[in-house]
Amino acid sequence: MIAADLDDVAGVADAILFEGYLLYPYRASAQKNALRWQFGVLVPAGSGAGEPARSRTECLVEPRRGARLALRLRFLHRQRRTVLDVTGTPCEQLDVDGEPHLRWDEGVPRQIDAEVGLDELREAPAVIAVGIPAGRVREPIRDAGGVRRGTYVRVTEALSGRVIVGLEPVPGPYGAMRLRLDVVNDAESRPGDRDRALDRAFIAAHTVLALDDGAFISATDPPEWAAPAVGACVNEHSWPVLAGPEGCTSLLLATPIILADHPQLAPESPTDLFDGTENDEILTLRTAALTDAEKREARATDPRAADLLDAVEAMGPAMVERLHGVIRPDGRAPDEIPTLTTDQPWWDPGADAAVDPSSDAVLVGDVAVRAGSAVVLWPRSGGDAQDLFLRGRTGVVQAVLHDVDGLVHVAVALDDDPADLQTAHGRFRYFAPDELAVAP
Repeated sequence: MIAADLDDVAGVADAILFEGYLLYPYRASAQKNALRWQFGVLVPAGSGAGEPARSRTECLVEPRRGARLALRLRFLHRQRRTVLDVTGTPCEQLDVDGEPHLRWDEGVPRQIDAEVGLDELREAPAVIAVGIPAGRVREPIRDAGGVRRGTYVRVTEALSGRVIVGLEPVPGPYGAMRLRLDVVNDAESRPGDRDRALDRAFIAAHTVLALDDGAFISATDPPEWAAPAVGACVNEHSWPVLAGPEGCTSLLLATPIILADHPQLAPESPTDLFDGTENDEILTLRTAALTDAEKREARATDPRAADLLDAVEAMGPAMVERLHGVIRPDGRAPDEIPTLTTDQPWWDPGADAAVDPSSDAVLVGDVAVRAGSAVVLWPRSGGDAQDLFLRGRTGVVQAVLHDVDGLVHVAVALDDDPADLQTAHGRFRYFAPDELAVAP
């Protein structure tokens, strides 16, 4: 079944689903977690929450006759978790045997799967209903002796909506079609603030699509013949990218976060830190440094926070070291990537005898400049705005440096710079060779 292909991008899709779900330090009391649910929020129309009620995804496909399309809509459903004490009175926190039990809003993953024939879509759009009933669950909170000391009450409100899928031809001789996918929140509207609207929202809504015969065309890097039609596609609150391994064109991910084609999780990332834009190493080390009291609160905040803490505490030194960074091949053959055979660290200038910033030279125009050369500064626009004040100023080259990416940076000390202490302490201004001219 082609629906099974949708599982091939489950890891990336989960990262999108829980992006920003719970931020470090993973505690309900943390100010960073006071405002949540930031991505892909579709609220009921007329709710007054200031967020959309629908998203639209358009992309080009090259279908074959008889081809079928599998789609999966995924989102989080807000679940309000309240705490009652033994008398049934709501409370913010209930301590039992030294462990806190907290009020919190959980996210319940929801998934709607469907499959349609592209030939059918040529005739008329398909409408897939989304319906989630309301729920209410009570869970007793007991002490070590089994005596009930309170109750968790988890409540979700009913959700309803539609996924509308259509297909229309694209003018031209190539036989491409424009696929349109609208996700619409039709839940009952209760005007109020955003907090109230979130009870009936599709949160972190995204879709995964799979073709059993045919290909999706990249919206990021389309072939030349398809570029005008791709440019005419309308994408609102959603962005389509090719998914799966490099070269795969049968999978597409439509996400509220702009990604490149074929997004992948770094193999060095061992657990979900709920923040794909942060550094895993920093978050892991900071999480490990939480106090015991902070960890107890984090565990009580959300089961996923408890799992995260367990994963961090189970990491050995070798696993943590893997998070310290990695250099991936950039298209060069393995034998073209320089390796250092020295006990000195790679950042130490002495690790590579072929490099000497004090004597190395670089061409500026057709003239080799090195430490001691007089130059005129012509910084490019688009960089640091303060650099524009240096245009036409003169200076003396102090060093020519090469970084690990193969780029060259020229260190310059300005003439008549009143901040001569910077030069005394080895603090210079750095420019690319094409931002310099040889002084007359």
